[in-house]
Amino acid sequence: MKKTERKKTVGTLHETVLDSISEAVMTVDGFMRLTYMNRAAEKLTGLKREKVIGKTCSEILEGRICEAGCAIQSTLKTLKSFRDRPAAIINSSGKRLPVSMSTSILRDASGTVRGVAASFRDTSDIEELRKELDAKYSVSDIVSRSPAMKKIFEMLPLVAASETTVLITGETGTGKELLARAIHNEGVRKNAPFIAVNCGALPENLMESELFGYKAGAFTGAGKDKPGRFAAAEGGTLFLDEVGELSPALQVKLLRVLQEKTYEMLGSNKVQKADVRIIAATNRNLEAMIQDSRFRQDLYYRLNVLKMELPPLRKRREDIPVLLEHFIAKFSRKTGKGVKNFSPEFLHALKLWDFPGNIRELENIVEYAFVLCQTQTLELSQLPDYIIPESKVANSEPFSISTATNDAARKTIIAALEKHSWNRIAAARELGMSKSTFFRKIRTLKIELPVNDGRYKVS
Repeated sequence: MKKTERKKTVGTLHETVLDSISEAVMTVDGFMRLTYMNRAAEKLTGLKREKVIGKTCSEILEGRICEAGCAIQSTLKTLKSFRDRPAAIINSSGKRLPVSMSTSILRDASGTVRGVAASFRDTSDIEELRKELDAKYSVSDIVSRSPAMKKIFEMLPLVAASETTVLITGETGTGKELLARAIHNEGVRKNAPFIAVNCGALPENLMESELFGYKAGAFTGAGKDKPGRFAAAEGGTLFLDEVGELSPALQVKLLRVLQEKTYEMLGSNKVQKADVRIIAATNRNLEAMIQDSRFRQDLYYRLNVLKMELPPLRKRREDIPVLLEHFIAKFSRKTGKGVKNFSPEFLHALKLWDFPGNIRELENIVEYAFVLCQTQTLELSQLPDYIIPESKVANSEPFSISTATNDAARKTIIAALEKHSWNRIAAARELGMSKSTFFRKIRTLKIELPVNDGRYKVS
């Protein structure tokens, strides 16, 4: 065998071996251009190697690994290898993936440096378990691709960097506490406590002592001093959920804390300093409560310095597929079941539902389906009966928008049209329907379109 043929055979053998391993492997040359990636790397990034060979690794991995100093670049400069260095990449779907990266120098037969080999191990499961244990969430943990959430994502870093009081509004189950935790963990107080209090969970007398603490002898049964939640949150963030449930007397006390940054424990006349950032949340209409004299206007203005409104899930239906993927991954880790995806009928049924409980309700639905699922795919029959009656599931015809009730179909189509300023093509695209089918549905359901239907607007 000739030397060139032997070299080619050895190269092919090496590639075959690398393609057989589960760890993602890439190599770059001295200019940081990709020279090789194995099949595991294709799967991790969602990219085909024939389309990315020759591009720089920062182009391919979206540059997130460069934030804290790129290990690949450092290896080229220092000729030192790295082992299990934490990093993150952005795959072709735009999803952030935490990885553990190791690097090694590549040399030719003469010892000349030709580039770097890097291996990546997906640590998503480990990071998610850590987050569930620590309850530390950042902006990247808020799952959404919805335009309705874009403004919130743009605001969040600026809000986190400030010390201003924040009011988060939105229906129950929209993720208000998750957003509050992200604000805390992205801000300057991230290493201090985050303390959450549900203002509607306790009666007034207990809520006061819960917030401000009490001195021994302040009331019957108070045998010793007990610090409150303000003391526990010192230096950090106090999250007041359901702030609209506070009694008028407690509203006055909270207003004093916001104005003077001080409070008094029950049974004490000693003034305590409150170095605490306040984030409040409510699913109530506080403006209407002010009109009914159930919420103080001055407190509202103190809380409503920065307002962030979370849209309900019915106004961000395009997030349902990505949320399903997120919850499937979560419950797969939790249950050990090999569930990996969901059927089109399962997704269509959920896209027709209005989700009064929002994201929390969707999570509960997925957990319910997991209990019944015995395969790798969540099916229509595993949805709760209140979403799809048994008679629909028993029907041999596959479920789709055309088999839903006319009222539900009409409601869904009108919501999609309104969202896109009555642009029919954009609405059809969101619902996953062809133009002809969508137009036929509009005629069949006798949906009246406005004169200016926005069909020429760019969506």
